[in-house]
Amino acid sequence: MSTDQAKRISATGVTVDVGDATTRYLLYGLLPSWFVPGVADWVMHRRTRIEETAGTKESLIHSLMMAEVGIPIALTLRYEVNPLLLTVQLGGAAVHEATALWDVRTAVRSEREVKPIEQHIHSFLESLPFGALAALMCLHADQVKSLLRGGAGDPDAWRLVPRRRPLSPGYLAGIAAAIGTCVLLPYGEELLRCVRAGRKNSKSSKSSKSSKKGR
Repeated sequence: MSTDQAKRISATGVTVDVGDATTRYLLYGLLPSWFVPGVADWVMHRRTRIEETAGTKESLIHSLMMAEVGIPIALTLRYEVNPLLLTVQLGGAAVHEATALWDVRTAVRSEREVKPIEQHIHSFLESLPFGALAALMCLHADQVKSLLRGGAGDPDAWRLVPRRRPLSPGYLAGIAAAIGTCVLLPYGEELLRCVRAGRKNSKSSKSSKSSKKGR
Protein backbone atom coordinates (compact mmCIF):
# COMPACT_ATOMS: atom_id res chain seq x y z
CA MET A 1 0.00 0.00 0.00
CA SER A 2 1.41 3.38 -0.99
CA THR A 3 1.60 6.39 1.32
CA ASP A 4 -1.26 8.12 -0.54
CA GLN A 5 -3.40 5.00 -0.26
CA ALA A 6 -2.65 4.76 3.45
CA LYS A 7 -3.78 8.33 3.98
CA ARG A 8 -7.17 7.75 2.46
CA ILE A 9 -9.28 4.67 3.18
CA SER A 10 -12.51 3.93 1.35
CA ALA A 11 -15.27 2.33 3.40
CA THR A 12 -18.78 1.72 2.05
CA GLY A 13 -18.11 4.24 -0.68
CA VAL A 14 -17.10 7.04 1.72
CA THR A 15 -13.54 8.37 1.56
CA VAL A 16 -12.02 9.03 4.97
CA ASP A 17 -8.87 11.01 5.65
CA VAL A 18 -7.03 9.06 8.35
CA GLY A 19 -5.15 12.10 9.63
CA ASP A 20 -8.31 14.16 10.05
CA ALA A 21 -10.17 11.25 11.63
CA THR A 22 -7.36 10.65 14.13
CA THR A 23 -7.18 14.35 14.99
CA ARG A 24 -10.94 14.47 15.59
CA TYR A 25 -10.68 11.37 17.77
CA LEU A 26 -7.96 12.98 19.89
CA LEU A 27 -9.79 16.30 20.25
CA TYR A 28 -13.37 15.13 20.64
CA GLY A 29 -12.97 11.56 21.87
CA LEU A 30 -9.86 10.80 23.88
CA LEU A 31 -9.29 14.17 25.54
CA PRO A 32 -12.87 14.70 26.80
CA SER A 33 -13.16 11.05 27.92
CA TRP A 34 -9.97 11.50 29.95
CA PHE A 35 -11.96 13.45 32.52
CA VAL A 36 -14.14 10.42 33.34
CA PRO A 37 -11.48 8.25 35.05
CA GLY A 38 -10.08 11.40 36.67
CA VAL A 39 -13.38 12.10 38.42
CA ALA A 40 -13.83 8.40 39.21
CA ASP A 41 -10.41 8.36 40.88
CA TRP A 42 -11.36 11.37 43.02
CA VAL A 43 -14.51 9.54 44.08
CA MET A 44 -12.42 6.56 45.19
CA HIS A 45 -10.09 8.83 47.20
CA ARG A 46 -13.11 10.32 48.92
CA ARG A 47 -14.68 6.93 49.67
CA THR A 48 -11.46 5.67 51.25
CA ARG A 49 -11.15 8.91 53.27
CA ILE A 50 -7.77 10.02 51.99
CA GLU A 51 -7.69 12.90 54.49
CA GLU A 52 -7.47 10.40 57.37
CA THR A 53 -4.74 8.21 55.86
CA ALA A 54 -2.25 9.49 53.27
CA GLY A 55 -3.55 13.02 53.70
CA THR A 56 -1.99 16.11 52.17
CA LYS A 57 1.09 14.29 50.84
CA GLU A 58 -0.86 12.04 48.50
CA SER A 59 -3.20 14.83 47.46
CA LEU A 60 -0.20 16.98 46.48
CA ILE A 61 1.14 14.06 44.45
CA HIS A 62 -2.17 13.99 42.58
CA SER A 63 -1.79 17.70 41.83
CA LEU A 64 1.75 17.05 40.57
CA MET A 65 0.56 14.30 38.22
CA MET A 66 -2.15 16.55 36.80
CA ALA A 67 0.47 19.23 36.09
CA GLU A 68 2.72 16.64 34.41
CA VAL A 69 0.04 15.82 31.84
CA GLY A 70 -1.77 19.17 31.88
CA ILE A 71 1.16 21.30 30.77
CA PRO A 72 1.97 19.18 27.66
CA ILE A 73 -1.74 19.06 26.74
CA ALA A 74 -2.12 22.84 27.09
CA LEU A 75 0.95 23.41 24.90
CA THR A 76 -0.28 20.93 22.28
CA LEU A 77 -3.62 22.72 22.03
CA ARG A 78 -1.91 26.04 21.30
CA TYR A 79 1.30 25.19 19.44
CA GLU A 80 2.54 23.13 16.49
CA VAL A 81 3.98 19.70 17.17
CA ASN A 82 7.75 19.90 16.68
CA PRO A 83 10.86 18.41 18.35
CA LEU A 84 10.56 20.78 21.32
CA LEU A 85 6.92 19.92 21.97
CA LEU A 86 7.56 16.20 21.45
CA THR A 87 10.35 16.37 24.02
CA VAL A 88 8.01 18.03 26.52
CA GLN A 89 5.33 15.41 25.81
CA LEU A 90 7.71 12.45 26.14
CA GLY A 91 9.25 13.88 29.29
CA GLY A 92 5.84 14.56 30.81
CA ALA A 93 4.66 11.01 30.09
CA ALA A 94 7.80 9.47 31.60
CA VAL A 95 7.72 11.62 34.74
CA HIS A 96 3.97 11.01 35.12
CA GLU A 97 4.56 7.25 35.12
CA ALA A 98 7.27 7.54 37.78
CA THR A 99 5.03 9.78 39.89
CA ALA A 100 2.15 7.30 39.53
CA LEU A 101 4.32 4.61 41.13
CA TRP A 102 5.20 7.02 43.95
CA ASP A 103 1.50 7.78 44.38
CA VAL A 104 0.47 4.13 44.83
CA ARG A 105 3.41 3.46 47.15
CA THR A 106 2.40 6.43 49.29
CA ALA A 107 -1.22 5.26 49.46
CA VAL A 108 -0.28 1.69 50.42
CA ARG A 109 2.21 2.77 53.09
CA SER A 110 -0.40 5.07 54.60
CA GLU A 111 -2.82 2.14 54.99
CA ARG A 112 -5.33 3.75 52.64
CA GLU A 113 -7.07 0.85 50.95
CA VAL A 114 -6.48 0.95 47.20
CA LYS A 115 -9.31 -1.26 46.00
CA PRO A 116 -9.21 -3.27 42.74
CA ILE A 117 -11.62 -0.86 41.06
CA GLU A 118 -9.32 2.07 41.87
CA GLN A 119 -6.36 0.14 40.46
CA HIS A 120 -8.38 -0.42 37.29
CA ILE A 121 -9.14 3.31 37.08
CA HIS A 122 -5.40 3.97 37.42
CA SER A 123 -4.76 1.73 34.41
CA PHE A 124 -6.80 4.13 32.27
CA LEU A 125 -5.10 7.21 33.71
CA GLU A 126 -1.68 5.72 32.98
CA SER A 127 -2.40 4.34 29.50
CA LEU A 128 -4.27 7.33 28.05
CA PRO A 129 -1.18 9.62 27.91
CA PHE A 130 0.77 6.96 26.03
CA GLY A 131 -2.14 6.32 23.65
CA ALA A 132 -2.50 10.04 22.90
CA LEU A 133 1.24 10.49 22.44
CA ALA A 134 1.50 7.46 20.13
CA ALA A 135 -1.30 8.84 17.93
CA LEU A 136 0.34 12.27 17.81
CA MET A 137 3.68 10.76 16.83
CA CYS A 138 2.00 8.84 14.00
CA LEU A 139 0.34 12.04 12.81
CA HIS A 140 3.64 13.92 12.93
CA ALA A 141 6.14 11.28 11.84
CA ASP A 142 8.21 13.98 10.12
CA GLN A 143 8.70 15.77 13.45
CA VAL A 144 9.65 12.50 15.14
CA LYS A 145 12.36 12.06 12.51
CA SER A 146 13.45 15.65 13.06
CA LEU A 147 13.68 15.00 16.81
CA LEU A 148 15.86 11.93 16.20
CA ARG A 149 18.15 14.13 14.09
CA GLY A 150 18.29 16.72 16.87
CA GLY A 151 16.21 19.17 14.85
CA ALA A 152 19.03 19.67 12.36
CA GLY A 153 18.07 21.98 9.49
CA ASP A 154 14.84 23.13 11.11
CA PRO A 155 15.07 26.66 12.56
CA ASP A 156 11.75 26.19 14.38
CA ALA A 157 12.62 22.82 15.92
CA TRP A 158 13.40 24.15 19.39
CA ARG A 159 10.93 26.95 19.82
CA LEU A 160 7.19 27.12 20.39
CA VAL A 161 5.39 27.83 17.13
CA PRO A 162 1.71 28.90 17.31
CA ARG A 163 -0.69 26.59 15.47
CA ARG A 164 -1.10 27.44 11.81
CA ARG A 165 -4.75 26.38 12.17
CA PRO A 166 -5.73 27.47 15.69
CA LEU A 167 -8.44 25.54 17.48
CA SER A 168 -11.73 27.38 17.81
CA PRO A 169 -12.26 29.61 20.87
CA GLY A 170 -15.40 27.60 21.60
CA TYR A 171 -13.49 24.32 21.78
CA LEU A 172 -10.76 25.78 23.97
CA ALA A 173 -13.37 27.33 26.27
CA GLY A 174 -15.16 23.99 26.52
CA ILE A 175 -11.95 22.16 27.47
CA ALA A 176 -11.09 24.89 29.99
CA ALA A 177 -14.56 24.56 31.54
CA ALA A 178 -14.18 20.77 31.72
CA ILE A 179 -10.78 21.11 33.39
CA GLY A 180 -12.22 23.50 35.94
CA THR A 181 -15.24 21.29 36.65
CA CYS A 182 -13.66 17.83 36.51
CA VAL A 183 -10.10 18.51 37.67
CA LEU A 184 -9.51 21.77 39.53
CA LEU A 185 -12.75 21.77 41.51
CA PRO A 186 -12.76 18.15 42.81
CA TYR A 187 -9.03 17.88 43.42
CA GLY A 188 -8.90 21.35 44.94
CA GLU A 189 -11.65 20.21 47.31
CA GLU A 190 -9.63 17.08 48.10
CA LEU A 191 -6.50 19.06 48.91
CA LEU A 192 -8.46 21.51 51.08
CA ARG A 193 -10.10 18.62 52.92
CA CYS A 194 -6.69 17.01 53.56
CA VAL A 195 -5.15 20.26 54.78
CA ARG A 196 -8.04 20.87 57.18
CA ALA A 197 -7.89 17.31 58.51
CA GLY A 198 -4.13 17.62 58.96
CA ARG A 199 -4.50 20.82 60.96
CA LYS A 200 -7.24 19.27 63.08
CA ASN A 201 -5.13 16.20 63.81
CA SER A 202 -2.14 18.40 64.65
CA LYS A 203 -4.17 20.44 67.14
CA SER A 204 -5.58 17.25 68.70
CA SER A 205 -2.09 15.82 69.04
CA LYS A 206 -0.76 18.99 70.70
CA SER A 207 -3.75 19.10 73.02
CA SER A 208 -3.21 15.46 73.99
CA LYS A 209 0.46 16.06 74.76
CA SER A 210 -0.35 19.14 76.86
CA SER A 211 -2.90 17.20 78.92
CA LYS A 212 -0.39 14.41 79.57
CA LYS A 213 2.24 16.89 80.75
CA GLY A 214 -0.27 18.49 83.12
CA ARG A 215 -0.90 15.21 84.92
